[in-house]
Amino acid sequence: MERSIVTGKRSKQREVSGKHLFARVFVAALPPDVRKGRELSRVVLHRPASRTAAGFTLLELMIVISIIIILASIALPQYQKTIMHARETVLRDDLYNMRKLLDEYAADKGKLPQSLDDLVTEHYLREIPKDPITDNKDWTVVTGEDPFSTEGATGVTDVHSASGDTSTEGTPYSEW
Repeated sequence: MERSIVTGKRSKQREVSGKHLFARVFVAALPPDVRKGRELSRVVLHRPASRTAAGFTLLELMIVISIIIILASIALPQYQKTIMHARETVLRDDLYNMRKLLDEYAADKGKLPQSLDDLVTEHYLREIPKDPITDNKDWTVVTGEDPFSTEGATGVTDVHSASGDTSTEGTPYSEW
């Protein structure tokens, strides 16, 4: 509703949009006998309800899906590289901690542990960590002569990953 420029009051006339103006002109152009049947003019002038419903066409959906697939194919290799880097970092940290605990055990007890389970039973470790590469608790244990023993006893001197795979640096995990 518009305000009158002269009086400032709202006029009671409805504003006619372009679509309604076209409808009035179109109905006025119809023959008088057809003009009486307003239902006919509504069918002719308005689009069916199924066509006015908002939605996406199949082509639009296919384009969006194609773009998503292209973006995913670009991001996936970087994601896999990040996951592998995280696993290698966890492996380095686990090996460092277990080697440090082997040295602490030897310094405290005066002898090397016979297995990694000795670190758990003596409460140096809560549990033996999983190898992040193999996802198992299977570590390669290196045994050697105990330098603290006078009898020539042996014990765990080092620990490595049991994986036979090669790292992103090109070295085998079993050599770390």
